[in-house]
Amino acid sequence: MKSFKIADYGQPLEEIDDGTPAPEGEEVLVRITGCGVCHSDVHIWDGYFDLGGGNKADVSRGHSLPFTLGHEIVGVVEAMGDGASGCQVGDAAVIYPWIGCGECAACQSGEENFCPKPRNLGVHKDGGYASHVVVPHGRYLYPYGDVPLELAATYACSGITAYGALKKVREQAEGRHLLIIGAGGVGLAGLMIAQAMLRTEIIVADIDPAKLAAAKDAGADHVIDPSDKAARKEIMGLTKGGAPAAVDFVGSERSAGFGVGALGVNGKLVVVGLFGGALNLSLPLLPLKSLTIAGSYVGSPAEMRELMDLVAAGKVKPLPVATRPLDQADRTLRDLVAGDIVGRVILTP
Repeated sequence: MKSFKIADYGQPLEEIDDGTPAPEGEEVLVRITGCGVCHSDVHIWDGYFDLGGGNKADVSRGHSLPFTLGHEIVGVVEAMGDGASGCQVGDAAVIYPWIGCGECAACQSGEENFCPKPRNLGVHKDGGYASHVVVPHGRYLYPYGDVPLELAATYACSGITAYGALKKVREQAEGRHLLIIGAGGVGLAGLMIAQAMLRTEIIVADIDPAKLAAAKDAGADHVIDPSDKAARKEIMGLTKGGAPAAVDFVGSERSAGFGVGALGVNGKLVVVGLFGGALNLSLPLLPLKSLTIAGSYVGSPAEMRELMDLVAAGKVKPLPVATRPLDQADRTLRDLVAGDIVGRVILTP
């Protein structure tokens, strides 16, 4: 089995060839046909998340090195353990990677993405920058039908993350306006999915002209550069007093601050991105404008099914994707850091 692993945080990924694992019990072995490169991979590669004010959240304790990144995985079932079920050898599927312990209250309620002892593929357990991956159970595999495999891979993170966040602003945005902040891979996925699940006028904000152009081409009603001094005023005019709903797919101090400033009375901001930093907020604004600020972390297995049903029905327009050979994993991470990728890059073994 070939894989590209973190050998040391922040250093080039190391190519490793070792034996292909044999699935045991309920486990399923999947031959990987594609794996997306997500900005969360960059933070895991660094070994920390930036909490702002010089503080960092150490994520290096969650796994041992060498470690395989990659959680947007699509592949074909190659082997099954003696007790495996929920799939068959030869099945092509997207893998839901946000896997919990299976025993805690969160898991028992169907919200494995909130498990306090997660086994997330590519985050806590070896992931998809490889030729094969072991999945704990067949129930984490979702068929993707006629969707191109490179596009299907994106639904495991870009798609489910955007879908979960959009559900949290559905009530505020329906029939009104939605502000999407950030037109990277997840932000563009959010734009595509919002058009499928909401009746709303969509404004996309990004500082990168290429990403704004991609958002406009994908159907955004309006695009705005938030670094423009007139940006907030433009949003106030478009929404007649402020956005009722905004989703921040960047998650930086500047993007979240822009989101709060763009909200109207009784507006809601959902922060999804993990870029990092801290938000300096004027507290009287919260009661005076009755604002809500919430976070959203990926989505549940049930929400993954809802999303894949939307996709299967042909309601979600395709995210821009490009493919690269697996051996370009390290280069792709560096391009992502530099902001040189529009949409998603999918690594193909």
